[in-house]
Amino acid sequence: MMRPGSVVLTRLLSGMVAVAASLAVAPIGLSDVSVARADKLSSISRDSFRYKLGPGDSLAMSVFKMSGYEARVKVLSDGTINLPRIGTVDVWGLTLEEARQRITEAYEVFLRRPIVYLDLVTSRPVKVTVTGEVGRPGVFSLPTQLAGGWPTLVDVVQKAGGVTASGDLSRIEVLRPSARSGNSIQRYQFDYLTVLREGGHAPNPLIYDGDSIRLHKNEGVNNADLITMAASNFAPDTIRVNVIGEVAKPGVQQVPSNAPLSQAIFASGGITRRGSISTVELVRMDGDGQPTVSVMSFDPSAVLSSPTNPPLRQGDVIVVNRTGLAKVRDGLTDALSPLTPIVNAASIFRILGLPSVIGN
Repeated sequence: MMRPGSVVLTRLLSGMVAVAASLAVAPIGLSDVSVARADKLSSISRDSFRYKLGPGDSLAMSVFKMSGYEARVKVLSDGTINLPRIGTVDVWGLTLEEARQRITEAYEVFLRRPIVYLDLVTSRPVKVTVTGEVGRPGVFSLPTQLAGGWPTLVDVVQKAGGVTASGDLSRIEVLRPSARSGNSIQRYQFDYLTVLREGGHAPNPLIYDGDSIRLHKNEGVNNADLITMAASNFAPDTIRVNVIGEVAKPGVQQVPSNAPLSQAIFASGGITRRGSISTVELVRMDGDGQPTVSVMSFDPSAVLSSPTNPPLRQGDVIVVNRTGLAKVRDGLTDALSPLTPIVNAASIFRILGLPSVIGN
């Protein structure tokens, strides 16, 4: 029995809704920028995005009431598939409907009004570029067949190591190639910081193959913003910093994201009696690989982002220097070490009126 209706429908997999309906800003030209609150954004048209086939996609094809024409194929690296009777068909960059139409036209050469069905069985991983203020900028490949569903903006940011302490959650950009050739790149900008501060709906748009995500730098970050970002799921759970010098347990410490300097020092067991609380150094590498050294006094009661208790970033090095007296003691010990069999260093300390540190 013929299927009702004269319009041929392409059967899509459940969950493969090839739209960016959850994206929250109307597409604009690459030369324009539009900032909008994430909880007051309108949905874009369903026609703004259609899934395009590429190498790695698995397809199932059949022709209505024609046995021997069934095929389950994978799009090869050159963007082609091989089908019964017609052989190689180029489908790279086509939507499912466009690919079905091309296959139908090929079969019409020797079949009368062929009704072709084309299904996307499994989709290829999503490849996306992440740049800016994230822990690990780069190009990432995310599977699309996980239980959690299709990758979203938050998934990608987490995959890239989370937003850094200097990241701006009020300006997260998604750049997307146009669904139609010849059109300009579409840019979507999201303000999540306002939503996190004031509440409301925060869209979590789907990310598609070829998208680019950029997290801008916040030049005027304040204490409240740092705390807000650290508590959000855009931030990494933990960061690793190195604490060396006069602390009880020097070495790499794992602390919460955007933790203050004091928390890393406490995690390393605190400053010893030989350590100086007035000459703690924070060594940080900038984006150009140049180190910056900040010297400060250690004040565990200082608020986060204050000059004496700044928020830490991945890879920071904290150096707790010795006190002046400890340096003198160490210098005398080194100088007298060759004479140890003859002169007891402890006696020299007593002659100079200095407390002995031998054996400590």
